[in-house]
Amino acid sequence: MAPIKDETVDDLKELVHQLESRVHQLEARLQGDGAPPKPQASSELRMILMGPPGAGKGTQAPRIKDKFCVCHLATGDMLRSQVARKTPLGREAKRIMDQGGLVSDEIMVNMIKHEITTNKDCSNGFILDGFPRTVPQAEKLDSMLEERREKLDHAVELQIDDGLLVSRITGRLIHPASGRSYHKVFSPPKEPMTDDVTGEPLIQRSDDNAETLQKRLATYHEQTSPVVSYYQRTGIWKAIDASQEPGQVWKSLLGVFGEEKKASRAGSLLSRMGLGK
Repeated sequence: MAPIKDETVDDLKELVHQLESRVHQLEARLQGDGAPPKPQASSELRMILMGPPGAGKGTQAPRIKDKFCVCHLATGDMLRSQVARKTPLGREAKRIMDQGGLVSDEIMVNMIKHEITTNKDCSNGFILDGFPRTVPQAEKLDSMLEERREKLDHAVELQIDDGLLVSRITGRLIHPASGRSYHKVFSPPKEPMTDDVTGEPLIQRSDDNAETLQKRLATYHEQTSPVVSYYQRTGIWKAIDASQEPGQVWKSLLGVFGEEKKASRAGSLLSRMGLGK
């Protein structure tokens, strides 16, 4: 008997998952349950999402989160939350910031560790956004994950020409509570300056202007280049052309995750079995 390849096993596992999901949907329909099925994780995923301001991280991260049922850890938001909740790490970070210092790498890594340990949304993995920014941070993150017998699967960089970012950034609108982003021209909300989901007001960040953007981009490239080289050496770095429209960027991401090919193969088989709809 010919040996079974790992890829074949992975495809079968994915197919079983989709079949189970389809069975749940059919059972719910038979029982008259009109509620949509809860999302189920395709597989575990631990990744870093990199990209300059305006590259589309705020658009793609929620889609990755929903697809894989993982948590989205934007480190700036996480730090503010820890400080607001007055956790031990938050109190320590606030003390340092009040003295004009920078929060140490150890504190940031411990905050991430706390989230992935205690946050049930992180049980299938996480998307790290805004960290690491330096090679020492990347090394500390890897060490922490190794202690947990885990490792990063992907470090994805959304790449886009700096010139294209000006028009993106200067029209960007943000929903502060959720982080949802819109654009006045490319992706406007249904009602002007109003979040589609909650109806709450949208804001435009004070630093979303061309002059500030150029400084932020210079800092980003200076910081990110060594981190990219680090993950290139580990073999998990992938670049995505973020100048494409969001749907095409999503397809490119699925290609990195290996999901587009799996979905195509499994979907074809489901159709042949009469379970495609």
